Amino acid sequence: MNFPALRRHLGRPRADLLARDIAARLGASYPDLRISVVGRSLIEIAFERDTAETATVEIEGIRRLFETPVDLDGEDLEIELAFGAAAAPAFEYDAVRLIEAAESALEEAHEENRIVIRDLMHADLAFDRMTLMRELPRAIARDEMFLQYQPKVHVRRQEIASAEALIRWQHPERGLILPGDFISVAEEAGEIGTMTIWALNRVIADQRRLAQAGHDFPIFINISGLLLGDADFVEEASEIIRGSGAKIGFEITETSVIRDPETAIHNLKSFADIGVILAIDDYGAGLSSLAYLKQLPASELKIDKMFVTHLASSNRDPLIVRSTIDLAHALEMEVTAEGVETPSALALLSVMGCDMVQGYLISRPLGIEAFHRFLDDDSHVGGGGNESSSFLRPELFWKRA
Repeated sequence: MNFPALRRHLGRPRADLLARDIAARLGASYPDLRISVVGRSLIEIAFERDTAETATVEIEGIRRLFETPVDLDGEDLEIELAFGAAAAPAFEYDAVRLIEAAESALEEAHEENRIVIRDLMHADLAFDRMTLMRELPRAIARDEMFLQYQPKVHVRRQEIASAEALIRWQHPERGLILPGDFISVAEEAGEIGTMTIWALNRVIADQRRLAQAGHDFPIFINISGLLLGDADFVEEASEIIRGSGAKIGFEITETSVIRDPETAIHNLKSFADIGVILAIDDYGAGLSSLAYLKQLPASELKIDKMFVTHLASSNRDPLIVRSTIDLAHALEMEVTAEGVETPSALALLSVMGCDMVQGYLISRPLGIEAFHRFLDDDSHVGGGGNESSSFLRPELFWKRA
């Protein structure tokens, strides 16, 4: 938690190695932990224990390991760590949900300066769908929703090319509710259009603000497949965008088009005609259809993180990623790889010709204020042909606000 202060004290190059030092100390004391350094100031730890309570005790022990100063190059330094964790039954857990729960726990841990653990065995009761359906309209009206932004970096240009807006729900009683728990509820309740219009207006305001500060790039919003067939939504969204002057993009999934291809493609072309940039999200995760792909007026294709996460350790994933990049380029689309968390994955993607990358190696999703600071801090990257700031030296570029 005191990483910014340590970076100023140690200097950026040495501070960028600090996570490795911490991981080494953890590994020496807890040899059964599976430890991965996934960012300049982020370490992932995985382990199995009999109960969530036992895991809590283990995490507390890890925290105590850093109560004493750490000897770093002959200097004793105090290191403050934030711990966010999620626990689930080993025989029936959803890996994506587990990761999202741990990420939200870490955000809360930063805010409240305490260890936060989500026990997914007891999380059912918090996410009763009927209750959420009743509460959604109030949540939208009372601004309980908020946005976080995750940048996409253009590898060759060494600059932030765009960002994705991600919606969150800060419930006044239940705390942070993740998109996986309320987006489908919003669709069922008929509130997804209202929620998306709210997000669109907020993104337009934030995009203007960032542009005025010198960070003028498109911001993308995820669009539900239900809305691609909703004439009222298409008309309202188009009217808002036409009068805004903002640079807006929509991310859509292949499956959202397959629901009603003729109507969806027609409406997407209407959005493209007014300057909306279209990206195909999670490519490869569903039933990819080349028949629809060639008809979509999209300029960007995003490779699903399930193919990127194991890029350096799998035999087949690199073949799939490389062929997808070649296909997209043949269709005159740029390619973004999601879930880039390691320098080795970044290096492979660069060699394969991937245009843009997005993931924790660059930044976790950030609130607008933190995102603004992130952009200000990185305004020099890629400028003036300075090789010392090359994005292809990822250890000097890892960012975590």
